[in-house]
Amino acid sequence: MGSLKGKKMRGGKQSRLFKLIPKFIRKPIQDNRTKNIILEYYNGISKTELLDEEIEALNYLKENKLSVFPYPFQKDYSKESITVLKDDKLKLKYVLIDGKRLYFKRTSSTRGIKRNYNYLKIEQDLNSPHRYLTEKFAIREEDILVDVGAAEGNLALSVIEKVKKVYLFETDKKWIEALEATFAPWKDKVEIINKFVSNKNDEHNVSLSQFFKDKEMFSFLKIDAEGSDAEVLEGGEELLLAKSNLKIALCCYHRPLDGKKFSAYLNEKGFTTSFSKGLMIYDEPKTFSPPYLRKGVLRAVKKG
Repeated sequence: MGSLKGKKMRGGKQSRLFKLIPKFIRKPIQDNRTKNIILEYYNGISKTELLDEEIEALNYLKENKLSVFPYPFQKDYSKESITVLKDDKLKLKYVLIDGKRLYFKRTSSTRGIKRNYNYLKIEQDLNSPHRYLTEKFAIREEDILVDVGAAEGNLALSVIEKVKKVYLFETDKKWIEALEATFAPWKDKVEIINKFVSNKNDEHNVSLSQFFKDKEMFSFLKIDAEGSDAEVLEGGEELLLAKSNLKIALCCYHRPLDGKKFSAYLNEKGFTTSFSKGLMIYDEPKTFSPPYLRKGVLRAVKKG
């Protein structure tokens, strides 16, 4: 959060000088300007044209600071309540989730881990627009899970006992060591791949269709590819067309129109789609344009 594209902050001498201001001073200014841009945009739309969920999010935003999730549920969480432990043998820090260790990057500070893990908990709250799973849209016994953009690996860890196999794709090399430590107790059914999942195949990229050419097909696909989600789908199109009994949890907030685009694309491939409840604010500079309130996760199901 905290990126701004107001006219006065784009490029130029003023923008360069602004970056010299300490972040703890600069960020609240940026956030307030971003908040005003969002509110001004939606104030220009008739209330009769706004959806109920947009009105709900805007009402919260008016009375609170800018946040990814414009809802009160996030206030139920506190980073100060999180206990960070250290593995003396591996020299890595971790938190416990239902008795299982979730490790973090070697360079992560205790303060940073508390902040990051608290965000993960907020992100997967039952009321969060970023929640992947529901009671009906769940990972089942003997599913083969593919996690594109695994990062910490918290989704896979939450279901590791029930799944048949897990493929974790993560491009950040600093996460690989942590993922290997987290999933060491289940290394017989976890494969970690340090490549971009894309629509091409080379030293640094791999498509789902190519990767699973000679492997048993996955049954649950989670995609959080930081804006490259379309390329992931394109690279696995052959599988999406051929496979039945498949579920996809797809992040659709990175770009303004991804929600509608991905829903239409998967509908054409025979999937039934629905969105997570609520809306998100994603103010990444390159894609900060209307609609500012975006759906978080698209859930798609293709039955046999």
